[in-house]
Amino acid sequence: MRGSSLATRLFLSATAWVVVILVITGVVLSSVYRSATERSFDRRLNLYLRTLVAEVATPDEPAEQQFQSLGEPLFELPLSGWYWQIVRSNEKGETRASRSLWDKKLPKLEQQGAELTGAGIRLGYIDGPEGQTLRVVERPVDLGADGKFLVSVAGDASEIFDEIRNFDYYLGGTFAALGIVLLLTTIFQVRFGLAPLKRISESIADIRSGRAERLEGEFPVEIAPLARETNALIDANREIVERARTHVGNLAHAIKTPLSIIVNEASAHAVDPFAGKVLEQAFVMRDQVTHHLERARIAARVTIVGTVTEVSPAIEALCRTMEKIHRDRDIAIEVRVDPRAKFRGERQDLEEMAGNLVDNACKWASSQVRIEVLVEPPVEPVAGSLLRIVVDDDGRGLSVAERAQISRRGQRLDESKPGSGLGLSIVVDLAALYGGSLVLADAPIGGLRAELVLPGI
Repeated sequence: MRGSSLATRLFLSATAWVVVILVITGVVLSSVYRSATERSFDRRLNLYLRTLVAEVATPDEPAEQQFQSLGEPLFELPLSGWYWQIVRSNEKGETRASRSLWDKKLPKLEQQGAELTGAGIRLGYIDGPEGQTLRVVERPVDLGADGKFLVSVAGDASEIFDEIRNFDYYLGGTFAALGIVLLLTTIFQVRFGLAPLKRISESIADIRSGRAERLEGEFPVEIAPLARETNALIDANREIVERARTHVGNLAHAIKTPLSIIVNEASAHAVDPFAGKVLEQAFVMRDQVTHHLERARIAARVTIVGTVTEVSPAIEALCRTMEKIHRDRDIAIEVRVDPRAKFRGERQDLEEMAGNLVDNACKWASSQVRIEVLVEPPVEPVAGSLLRIVVDDDGRGLSVAERAQISRRGQRLDESKPGSGLGLSIVVDLAALYGGSLVLADAPIGGLRAELVLPGI
């Protein structure tokens, strides 16, 4: 999918939205899970905190029996990461702590600016004795005459972080797999959704190559108007071409009749210098009118969409005709045509161009004319192939100056040869209208080579 294509734009936009949505969803889920894990951990700490507060509230209990009901062996292991601490708010600042705290002390959340929650506790993270991060719950207790106490319970926060990290790992893997599936689904949807456009493109290519005349088949509601308008445009184009042909034919008849009368009248008074001048200019006018009417007729035919001509039958029929015309000169015509050769245009235009070249070669050849038709691959992937028609003769050939002169409109090198002198000019004009060209060069067999390049399919 190219960057400028509609499919690529749809795919990239869908990919961007999928990535944004998955990232946002992942961040939200990770944050929710982190909060849930912290709340679960805090409930555990609160359980120990309430037990300690209850012990502090019963000071008459013997010291050896106090704080024995926590039921957590980690509070007995030195520097285990699980600690409790009770600090009495008096001048001495008496402190009691779990055995696991050893001779260390827990920092106070109160000193770090933590605010009391609605339940009268403080929650937060602190650095423990061994540098590990601890989750702490802290509660001030006021026993009136018995004094004020600050009860703290801390647990190793690595449990929280490990849970969150594992969750993020599995969440990331799941979302990555989901993202791949969504992207593959997007590719399928884009291709499936744009398939009618591809079908229209292929149908239009078939029309241009002559394999079809209209867009056929059922199209989605969104594409159906495009198909209808395209068919209407093709029909309108054909109608315009037909009208142009009719007008060109009418104009040709309307002009030729007065010109013929002028020529006949001037010919009857040929001895008169004035009549001779009129006759001369009448011939010039006739040649010019013929030339421009021919161009108009050709241009009207070229605008037709979807006409394709098989080259081999047209060339072979042309050669048979030329052999009959030039039978008295015993010209040998050799033909080699690629069977794949097809011309993107009307047969009569192909016959007119090739016929002028072959007829010219037969007129000037000594004994031999060679015709070769080649099919060349397209220069660009989206372009059609090229049709190359090469006509060689073994005549006297032409110099560079003569080649330039002979391709000009109405120019002739030898008045002894029959013809109006418009042949090569028409070939040049007609080839240009089809996007082709005519090149004159030296033939390998000694005469002139005329190389005609035309669009194929």
